[in-house]
Amino acid sequence: MFIEQIKKKNFNSILYLPILLGFFGLMIVNYFSTQDVNTEDLMHQMKIQFGENLMFVILVGPLSLMCLGLLFWVKFIHNQSITSLTTSRKEIDWGRILFSFSLWGTITAIMTLAVYFAEPEDFVVNFDTSKFFVFLILAIILVPLQTSFEEYFFRGYLMQFLGVLSNTRLIPFVVSSVLFGLMHIANPEVGKLGHVILIYYIGTGFFLGILTLMDEGLELALGFHAANNLVTALLVTADWTAFQTPSVLKDISEPSAGLDVIIPVFVIFPILLFVFAKKYNWNNWQERLFGKLIKEEVINTNEA
Repeated sequence: MFIEQIKKKNFNSILYLPILLGFFGLMIVNYFSTQDVNTEDLMHQMKIQFGENLMFVILVGPLSLMCLGLLFWVKFIHNQSITSLTTSRKEIDWGRILFSFSLWGTITAIMTLAVYFAEPEDFVVNFDTSKFFVFLILAIILVPLQTSFEEYFFRGYLMQFLGVLSNTRLIPFVVSSVLFGLMHIANPEVGKLGHVILIYYIGTGFFLGILTLMDEGLELALGFHAANNLVTALLVTADWTAFQTPSVLKDISEPSAGLDVIIPVFVIFPILLFVFAKKYNWNNWQERLFGKLIKEEVINTNEA
């Protein structure tokens, strides 16, 4: 029903094109403009010039503003409610967002601390009171907006658009997941670790797509994504990551793409899906992920 409900919202495919073409155009320009640039050196220069907190605002701020812009476009150009972009439920389920955020935030914190205590020589304590608490406020405001934009754009706006056009769930599921992963191709992590890291980014896209389609809404994906970026940004940073932050710890080890790329996608994410499936009683996986959309007359009959 998450995709199907858009059939009843005076669906106009033309209205989607400015947002979709504009964003993907920016991504393409960003990718090619960074091909001859050492992004690690660029990030280092920005950190020296602006400081970590202002640099964080410069990097995260645009996507945060895009979130507000996308919601405005949906509300006033599409005349579609934010609720219908978020969920098939009558109201946004904040309990789902909080549960997903708390679960993944706790797991992320535990795994980060476990790595720190197992290999303390790979970290230095980076905590600076004056910088950290300013950053904490900025992160609490900007990171949820940044992650929400990515969820609303890929799992909401793009998925609903492709779903109605194709009359399937499979096409929006696959396309949105792959494009979400490829969006990160210009990240400094790719330059440092190689394109193998895209397994993690694309795998995360598929995981978030499954959450959205099986749960008929974005709430679980919104909570997970916000926890992933916020908790990580607060706890640990490195000179080669997209987020250069005054976090508690700094990873000084030489990075390599190994099991830390594979384990989340093929071990941790399936376990999380099992937990969510049990808690929210998911069923009919094949139809929800790969089936055709429910016909509008069936929707109307079910709602009568």
